[in-house]
Amino acid sequence: MIRTRLVAQRLAFLFLLGCFFFNYPLLSIFNQGGSLFGMPSLYAWLMGSWLALIGLLALVIEGMRD
Repeated sequence: MIRTRLVAQRLAFLFLLGCFFFNYPLLSIFNQGGSLFGMPSLYAWLMGSWLALIGLLALVIEGMRD
């Protein structure tokens, strides 16, 4: 029961982190016109943060099975 509650709290935190990552004020910082690895910085931020969220979700879900 306690483990399920901990996993639920971690998933809720990751949801809020995703909302923060894809919120306008933070996105406007990366929409300034630079490039990273030949990709506009906004696209690099979107891809990187999406990848990070998927990786963190996988860690939380896979850790739940143990």
